[in-house]
Amino acid sequence: MKRIAFHDRERETEEIMKILDAEPSLITFIYGPINSGKTMLVSHLISQLPEEYVVFYINLRGRFISDYRDFIRVLFKIERGKNYKEVLKTILEVSAVTLKFSGIPVAESVMNALFKEKSYEDVFEFLEDYFTTIAKNKRPVLIIDELQVVGDLKIDGLLMYKLFNFFIRLTKELHLCHIFAVSSDSLAIVNIYSEAMLDGRCRYLLVDDFDYGTAAALLEEHGFTDDEKVVAWEYCGGKPGCLMEILYADNRERTAKDMLRTRVTQLKDLLDYLDYTKPRITIGDDEYMVKKKDITDILNRFLDTEYIDDAGLNRPAKHFLIKDNILFLDPHTGIIKSQSRLDLLAIREVMKNV
Repeated sequence: MKRIAFHDRERETEEIMKILDAEPSLITFIYGPINSGKTMLVSHLISQLPEEYVVFYINLRGRFISDYRDFIRVLFKIERGKNYKEVLKTILEVSAVTLKFSGIPVAESVMNALFKEKSYEDVFEFLEDYFTTIAKNKRPVLIIDELQVVGDLKIDGLLMYKLFNFFIRLTKELHLCHIFAVSSDSLAIVNIYSEAMLDGRCRYLLVDDFDYGTAAALLEEHGFTDDEKVVAWEYCGGKPGCLMEILYADNRERTAKDMLRTRVTQLKDLLDYLDYTKPRITIGDDEYMVKKKDITDILNRFLDTEYIDDAGLNRPAKHFLIKDNILFLDPHTGIIKSQSRLDLLAIREVMKNV
């Protein structure tokens, strides 16, 4: 299978390494547009860490969480045939490349006990002791990828409020464990920031699409002519996923035009859909109707600019366009842009006739 190798994320890598070299003190949100390479960056970084780090990586994509037991299953990984001390011994005494676990390894007896307790407080108390023990010899790092899966989830109260307040304790209060939360859903981050009261307790790290120089260097490595580089940038900008589609195409320009044609068709269909129905968006505890005119009013702003300010926009329409992965909100700056260069071109093509 052909893949694009990890490519030039020097700034982001340096920033994360500075965080990891220091004492844990803040939760770090790694965010950016869809398919900008966030997970690839995290995976590459994990493989490069010194052996004193122990990484617990939890990817929520495709995981169904509806109750306490689901939450426990996602968080932990059973190490069958081992007791609690044996599990910790494996983590603390292995001297090799960075240890990476898909989930937090625990003995089966511990998992059964947590199932019986049915209390998040018991889980968090156990994890605090767990990370305290590991931190005596190693440097634990907890990464939650695809955070948006549980961003709006309410189980026995607000799960995100309880979870992130526990993360605050691990970082800002106890300085035990580095916490990274990865997501392309900026609204989920905004909601968590508000619900969990994270002011002064978190930082943001943007993993954006490549700039022109980085994208051009990547394409040149794969034999693109100057004309092909112009075509790729015009249609894809620096979107790694889009560039990969063109990179392995037999006819690169035709593939680029086909992708745009598909996106234009999808956007036209969405606007047609809004003639027949009025979707509802939940904001806080209330539902709001999404109106087509409010959608087109926002999209029209992109006819002559690539970026707009978040202030003053109709909130239900804005949330709808962001959740539908047409627009991207930077929660740190309040700036909104299209999710990709392809989306921007499609918006302009459709809106000039609306």
